[in-house]
Amino acid sequence: MFSKVLIANRGEIALRILRACHTLGLETVAVYSANDKDLRHVKLATSSICIGPAASSASYLNHEALLIAAKLTGADAVHPGYGFLSENSAFAEKVQDAGLTFIGPTAHSIREMGDKVAAKKAMLRAGVPCVPGSDGELPADPALITTIAEKIGYPVIVKASGGGGGRGMRIVRSAEQLASSVALTREEAQRAFGNAALYIEKYLQNPRHIEIQVLADQHGNAVWLGERDCSMQRRHQKVIEESPAPGVAREAIRRIGRICADACIKLGYRGAGTFEFLYEKGDFYFIEMNTRVQVEHPVTEMVTGVDIVAEQLRIAQGEPLSFSQESVVFTGHAIECRINAEHPEMFTPSPGLVRSWIAPGGPGIRVESHLYSGYTVPHNYDSMVAKIIAWGKTREEAINRMRVALEECEIDGIVTTIPLQLDLLQQTAFRQGGFTIQYLEKLLNKRALAEEEQHAG
Repeated sequence: MFSKVLIANRGEIALRILRACHTLGLETVAVYSANDKDLRHVKLATSSICIGPAASSASYLNHEALLIAAKLTGADAVHPGYGFLSENSAFAEKVQDAGLTFIGPTAHSIREMGDKVAAKKAMLRAGVPCVPGSDGELPADPALITTIAEKIGYPVIVKASGGGGGRGMRIVRSAEQLASSVALTREEAQRAFGNAALYIEKYLQNPRHIEIQVLADQHGNAVWLGERDCSMQRRHQKVIEESPAPGVAREAIRRIGRICADACIKLGYRGAGTFEFLYEKGDFYFIEMNTRVQVEHPVTEMVTGVDIVAEQLRIAQGEPLSFSQESVVFTGHAIECRINAEHPEMFTPSPGLVRSWIAPGGPGIRVESHLYSGYTVPHNYDSMVAKIIAWGKTREEAINRMRVALEECEIDGIVTTIPLQLDLLQQTAFRQGGFTIQYLEKLLNKRALAEEEQHAG
């Protein structure tokens, strides 16, 4: 049991965790870097402590600084949020070795799911459908790699075993490209992840990205909380997410949801997690599991009424899940827009002073943000500054409420992605639903080409 939680993160997710802790009567410790002392959660926490300079490597990624902060403040648990050290098995082990509770899965689960080859093997054992691919890590022999690729059938995608977030992967469309693609990806993987291991999978050409949210306790119980469609993305970075996924048969979702919950029990998984799938022609193909709370978890909360972060805390306390699968009721439709401090066309960062911040409101609108008027968005961290979530009885109502909320939102002083998201909400493909992960990239490329031709003309 624990009573004081150190929040090993910053920004909106730190504020989200703080609210859940205080709702459950738990004290909080906010850690912050030198230029984050004015963040809202720092002011609202039970206590706070500076852990280093602005650079993440010297603050939010510094294992020892975080553990010392926990000791000095009397924290007996650590919540990592998402990003930073949330999927770092070494940090999870150090937290446990220090006699603290890590609010998340075991270090073993994090390590297993963090290695894409090991994760795929585990999922196959647990009966989760996977993309056809190599049986484990690629060998060093180029001839054997060629044989594997030919057996799978081109196009294939070469992936780094330790990769994630869209990094460490390369599409190969013919045998002539294979050797050079493998060599380049190995080099990138070693440099980026310190792990040169690769694997190959069949490249699905027009899939959707659909994920299943799960919760599992330490008593052999696991539930699935519906799905999220995250297909509106650019360079593997999600822009808009929604639940439920439009146009996917509910029985297909129930079937894959049950498979995911059963897999958690078979694998001894605990805490919150997300199974990510590519969905094409009615079939689901597992690609990875995120062993943490997701950025887009609010859309699931809006359609189920489940507080995912509070459940994380209860599970870490050793409590059984507070509800059963049968009690989960899915109501209405929810959409989330990630608001980034970026140019809406070129996606270049836009840090700076927020002269004015007025959040939207109204029925069905939820805002998750650490912004306030007078806050300076730093250049040191991720550019997301807010999440706006809209719920409606129908998908059309949720879309219309989101449009009104984005139009109402005022962030003066920095450039954000709101104009792009307003545009996307009006696109026929989005209104109809069922678009693939290629849609946004193709749309942006088409517009860039048209602009170049206009300037050339």
